Amino acid sequence: MCSVIGYVGKRLSCPLVLEGLKRLEYRGYDSAGFACVNSSDRSLSVQKAVGSVKQLEAQIADAGIDGYVAVGHTRWATHGQATKENAHPHLDCTKRIAVVHNGIIENFQDLKDVLVLQGHLFVSDTDSEVLAHLFEQYVTGASDTHEAFIRMVGQLKGAYAFVIISLEYPDILFVARRGSPLCIGVGKEEMFVASDPLAFAQQVEYVAFVPERTCGVVSKDSFVLYDREGMAVQTPIEQLEAEWIAVEKGEHEHFMLKEMYEQKQAIARTVHFYQSMKKGQVEETLGVTQDFLRDVEKIYLIGCGTSWHAGRIAEFFFESVTGVPAAAVLASEFRHRTFFPHPKALYIAISQSGETADVLETIRMINSHGLSTVALTNVASSSLVRECQGFWLTQAGPEIAVASTKAFSTQLTSLYWLAHYVAQIKGRIDQKQLIQAERELLTAGELLEATLEEYKHEVIAQDAPIYSAFNRYIFLGRHISYPFALEAALKLKEISYIFAQAYPAGELKHGPLALVEKVVPVVVFSHSDPVIYHKLLANVQEVKARDGHVIAFALEGQYELIAAADRAFVVPQSAPLLAPLVMAGLMQFFCYAIANACGRSIDKPRNLAKSVTVE
Repeated sequence: MCSVIGYVGKRLSCPLVLEGLKRLEYRGYDSAGFACVNSSDRSLSVQKAVGSVKQLEAQIADAGIDGYVAVGHTRWATHGQATKENAHPHLDCTKRIAVVHNGIIENFQDLKDVLVLQGHLFVSDTDSEVLAHLFEQYVTGASDTHEAFIRMVGQLKGAYAFVIISLEYPDILFVARRGSPLCIGVGKEEMFVASDPLAFAQQVEYVAFVPERTCGVVSKDSFVLYDREGMAVQTPIEQLEAEWIAVEKGEHEHFMLKEMYEQKQAIARTVHFYQSMKKGQVEETLGVTQDFLRDVEKIYLIGCGTSWHAGRIAEFFFESVTGVPAAAVLASEFRHRTFFPHPKALYIAISQSGETADVLETIRMINSHGLSTVALTNVASSSLVRECQGFWLTQAGPEIAVASTKAFSTQLTSLYWLAHYVAQIKGRIDQKQLIQAERELLTAGELLEATLEEYKHEVIAQDAPIYSAFNRYIFLGRHISYPFALEAALKLKEISYIFAQAYPAGELKHGPLALVEKVVPVVVFSHSDPVIYHKLLANVQEVKARDGHVIAFALEGQYELIAAADRAFVVPQSAPLLAPLVMAGLMQFFCYAIANACGRSIDKPRNLAKSVTVE
């Protein structure tokens, strides 16, 4: 989603801010902007670009602006189209105040209506511009700047992380956070503010994470943060652990392709990471005791998008292996339903970035009941890790493409391992069976890559030109292969822009069968259980009887399905619950090849962002 960055210090800011924006480009954006207190004439200088940070960089170079206090932004549109007027930074009426904002001001229209009556002129369609005018109204000329800023922030509803600079206070960054991440990079005679510590990693040695619902001021030598009542909030300064590693595509055409091929290593890293844990370290990391795990009565898996699909697959891991009922829930829906607190439930929040707004809000609701929450994420420094009682890290490494590949497969790896660990604590399996589960995961990673290698040339040469011509798809699965079908449909939608819908195969005759025709391919993901397999085979025959075109992801030995399909991919047999993990690479590559044949922007699909930090 959007990225904000601010700088105040002894160095000229432009290269620092632009570098920070480039590091956060993976989050997705449609426009970029920069504002500084210009060192040459002390004016507020602003440049905006619709498009890339590189375009913004070229404009700044042409304008010749720089200064020791600055803000930068990349925007992902929520209010208003991608235009220069709607790009950040936004200015007040006097053009002496600039604001960059991540999130949504839910009551912006009410605030804007009042400000317009007071004579303020707005030039954008965004919710964010209201912040600049509110600052002008409340803070400019105030006798007590801090109190005025706190009162201004108290007017806001919604989720936000913003940074403001002003010519009246040329050596200060004004900051506020509610619901969206914000952190302060602490250096010697300089400070950074950003939505992600990667923006300033290796520029400074220390970081302070801005607490929820606080605001304050940052100078080159210090910062002070306040709560809503105006009380100073003690904020610990920590060693900055994040390390910036410039990730390149290498020989691959796209980051997504590179990341598909990194899955085997990522799965192995994740397994070896858990194997290296010492006695008691798992419980300490999860923030629970062995007694709690032994007595746990329900597992909730909370996520959005691909992470929710991983949770839905993991329902079968936990129920089959631990004997504990499990429920995967959509974070965006769960917190708006009647909540029944369960003191013996473990609530696992799944998020690739650890900044997913809906997941964070759900966890805050669950935390308010004093329940056990665990963050499953790829980012140790994320908000989700800090806000949950415990955490459980995957070892995917940086994932740049918006469409998740290795983050998804390592989530499955983590949850499969965790299910077996809980089963061991409960006495349902022994240490040897846990070690066997680890071997099954490593084997699944090997098979994932081997299957991808086996079919990649056929998919590119034969399949992609054919299947990129269709404009609608149906995806089917049963049992554990149904949530995998949901993930496959999502992959095709998000990178090819082709409409795709997934259904449980048993529901086909309850309505979706009306959609079956030659021009709507039906993609079927098989299952190793003989009973489920034969029911799935019957569904395929229903499709074929209506002249449907079937693409089957079958398992070795499933000759009837292979023969019935118009196009069959045959995947090796594996541990019964790990078929989705084995199929993941080939499924992702199939969708990738179709999208590439369509000429899509695969790493940065239209309208999408990597880290969804608004609800």
